[in-house]
Amino acid sequence: MIQRLLNKFYHFLRRTQKYTQTDNVYLVKYGSWLTLGQLISAAAAFLLSIAFANLLSKETFGIYRYVLSIAGILAIPTLSGMNTAVIQAVARGYEGVIFSALKTKIRWGLLGGLAGLILSGYYYFNNNPTLTICFLIAAIFSPFMDSFTLYGALLGGKKLFDISTKYRVITQIISVSILIATLFLTKNVFLILFAYFISYTSLRFIFLKITLKKISLNQKEDPKTLPYGKYLSLLDVIGTISNYLDRVLVFHYLGAIELAIYSFAIIPSEQIKGFLKVVHSLALPKFAQREKEEIKKTVFKKMVKFSFFIAIIVILYIILAPFLYKIIFPQYMDSVFCSQIFSISLITAIAILPTAALQAKMAKKQLYQLNIYSSLIQIAMLFLFIHFYGLLGVILARIIYRFINAVLLCFLIKKI
Repeated sequence: MIQRLLNKFYHFLRRTQKYTQTDNVYLVKYGSWLTLGQLISAAAAFLLSIAFANLLSKETFGIYRYVLSIAGILAIPTLSGMNTAVIQAVARGYEGVIFSALKTKIRWGLLGGLAGLILSGYYYFNNNPTLTICFLIAAIFSPFMDSFTLYGALLGGKKLFDISTKYRVITQIISVSILIATLFLTKNVFLILFAYFISYTSLRFIFLKITLKKISLNQKEDPKTLPYGKYLSLLDVIGTISNYLDRVLVFHYLGAIELAIYSFAIIPSEQIKGFLKVVHSLALPKFAQREKEEIKKTVFKKMVKFSFFIAIIVILYIILAPFLYKIIFPQYMDSVFCSQIFSISLITAIAILPTAALQAKMAKKQLYQLNIYSSLIQIAMLFLFIHFYGLLGVILARIIYRFINAVLLCFLIKKI
């Protein structure tokens, strides 16, 4: 009986492919794992945000968010683009590249650790012991925490989304549990930051070791992978800075409390966007195996259908946001309006599809143009809008940037 139902469902998915222009069997088979993982991760992050809202002062939380934002910038030398390059290479059978990619990420990541030490020294000489110690902690873990995520790229390239999801969920649950326990025991920002870094770094290292031990890999390496990973990472430099710049500017110009308000304004939309990023994980290995002309014929139709789905989510969120904040984050009711406005930016998540296509086809010129132009636009807009409109200006700058980025992607995908 069960097998008969599964067969009927399989044939239903195959029949509907002519309407969705998508491999529905692939989407359900692998997307279900990724979506489940994102659901559990979002639930864990949701509980953590409740703990932060109720157990930590706005000022302390603002400092915590500021340090993590700078830590994101310090992680630039760990070559985030290498993960995408490894997914693309492994999907084509070049599995041995994982080892050289890991060594390269850690070696370059040491520069981020050095930068963290310099930043810690800067705050020491400016008589700010709190940020001195905070950035000393960040500097120690900077070369390793993001480097160890490479196991996810290996599993993604081999389409082992179920295993990748299990590892990511376990990491999220344990790390969040440690953080919540720490919040109950202390309000010391140093201990909270240490709990964050040590939990994520240790667990990612453990799952990297498990992955390399359990999966038999060939020794094939594509000599283009490491240069391509470095190239993608170089393109990401300005983009990464622009992605974290909003929190840095809010902290410096408006203060830690305003940064806490801003952080809680964007949390719901960023969580929803995390769900939508599942599409990128599914699309990248698929696009890597398809011809450019085939991609260009179908990607825009997929984007239109994707946009209708996202629009429904945005409308529902705008209606429900005041009620949700009143129940869940009553201390942050002043974040509601900005949160409703920021949710409009979710429409631009349709850009996930052309982004994955450009990365899969190693469209270096187009990726360069995208990252440089759109990031510079966002940086300029953030400085300008925060000066004239304060916190709301930061929200508006990010929304406008994302729409510009989506339009630019639509133009560039035609050029590959």
